[in-house]
Amino acid sequence: MKILALEKGVPGIAEEAFTDHLLKEEAARVWELHQSGVIRELYFRADRHAVVLVLECGSLSEAKALLGTFPLVRHKLIDFEIVPLIPYPGFSRLFDSG
Repeated sequence: MKILALEKGVPGIAEEAFTDHLLKEEAARVWELHQSGVIRELYFRADRHAVVLVLECGSLSEAKALLGTFPLVRHKLIDFEIVPLIPYPGFSRLFDSG
């Protein structure tokens, strides 16, 4: 199942909370999940400093659990909006004989 994970900021968090140590831990965890194939694509938004991930997971609950292993999530510095995706079915209209 493809899942889009959009980073959401947590209100009231100061920039100083994002220490170099935590950011390095975060990058290491993202690398692990990318290498394992769970994170298929990763980006930063062009309009603001927030990550966008494309995940491949068995379920929404698996995606939530994996995102919960990120150090910044564990420390309640960021959160994610999780969006399940399905393939676009519209092209079938091009080949509909009816």
